[in-house]
Amino acid sequence: MIPFLDLKAINAGQRQALCEAFERVLDSGWYIMGDELKAFEAEFAAYCGTDHCVGVANGLEALGLALRAVDVGPGDEVIVPSNTYIATWLAVSHLGATPVPVEPDAGTFNIDPARIEQAITPRTRAIMPVHLYGQAAELGPILEIARRRGLRVIEDGAQAHGARYRSERIGGHGDAVAWSFYPGKNLGALGDGGAVTTQDPLIADRLRVLRNYGSRTKYHNEVIGTNSRLDELQAALLRVKLQQLDAGNARRAQIAGLYLNGLQGAGLVLPRVAAGMDPVWHLFVVRHPQRDLLAKQLASEGIGTVIHYPIPPHLQPAYATLGLQPGALPVSEALHREVLSLPIGPTQSDAQTNAVIAALNKAVAGMAAPLRRETELSR
Repeated sequence: MIPFLDLKAINAGQRQALCEAFERVLDSGWYIMGDELKAFEAEFAAYCGTDHCVGVANGLEALGLALRAVDVGPGDEVIVPSNTYIATWLAVSHLGATPVPVEPDAGTFNIDPARIEQAITPRTRAIMPVHLYGQAAELGPILEIARRRGLRVIEDGAQAHGARYRSERIGGHGDAVAWSFYPGKNLGALGDGGAVTTQDPLIADRLRVLRNYGSRTKYHNEVIGTNSRLDELQAALLRVKLQQLDAGNARRAQIAGLYLNGLQGAGLVLPRVAAGMDPVWHLFVVRHPQRDLLAKQLASEGIGTVIHYPIPPHLQPAYATLGLQPGALPVSEALHREVLSLPIGPTQSDAQTNAVIAALNKAVAGMAAPLRRETELSR
C-alpha cells in the first residue's frame, strides 16, 4: 500500500518532541491564551516575514475573521476563485456577503488575474486569492488591481505554508493571510487550528479582539466578537512541527521533481509552475479525461489518490441560490472532472514515488491502447 498521505509516519518522526510539548502544556495548568500561543504567534510571524500573527480556532474562521477585520459585511461582494475548496466561499457567505467567482488559469489552477477586473462591481470590497495546492497566486497584478480600485486583499494560504512569491514567503503581501493548520496541511496540528498573519497593526489588534468575544480585557466587550482561539496544546505542537516545515517542503519538492520527470509523455496534464514561484507542493495534481477510471486502477494497485475537488462550489446545493448552472464556469468544471491528486508527503520514499510513476504510466497506456485500436478500425 502507498497511502495518499501517511500522517502517522510524519508524526512518528517527531514523537518525542511532540510528547514533550504535550507534557509542558499539561504541567503548566494554563490551556487557553497563554505563553505557548504567544510563542507560536511570534515564531510563525517571523517565519512568514510578517509583523503579526493571530492564532484562531481553524482555517475557516481565519478567513472569516480576516474579512471582518477589514469591514466586509452584509451586502458586500468578494472576488473568489471558482476553483477552490468551498471554505473560501463559506467565509464570505457567513458574513452576509456574496462570493463572486473568477475562473482560474488552467495551467497553475490559481485565479486568473486577467479575469478579475471584469468581475468587479460597485459592491466589491475585497479580492480573496487562494494559493492553491501550494503554489502562490499571481499576487503582483492582483495587488495592482486592488490598489487601483480601492479593494482589500485577503489571501487564503491554507495550502501554502512556506510558499514563496518572487523570493518572498507568503504571509504579508496583501492586507492579511488566513492559514489553516488542519492535520493534513504542510504545517498541520493534531486537530483543528488556524491563524491570520498581517503587516497591519490595526488589523492584528482587531483580530485579537474579535477572536476573544470582542474583548481585550476580561469581561469588557468592545464589539460583538466570537470564541475562536488557537489553544495552548495545538500551539505547542505547532511550534515543534514548524521546526521541520522547511525540510518537509524540500522533500515534497524532490518528490514533485520525480513526478514531473517520470510522467513526461504519459498522457497526463502535469502541473505548471509559473515564473517567480517557489511552491511547497501541498498537492501534486494531474489531469486526465478518464480520471475516475485512472483512480480506480491505481487503487487496485494499492495506491491512494484523492480528488481535490469533485464538485466545484458553484454547483454545490449550498450555492444553488446564486443561479450558476452547469457550463457557467467551464474552466473550473473541466478541472473538477479531470483532476487527481497523487500521493505526496515528507515521509514518502523514492521507491514509493517510482512505483506510483510506473503504475500511472502503465494505466494511462492501457487506456490509450483501445482508443488507438478504435481509431485504426474506423479508418
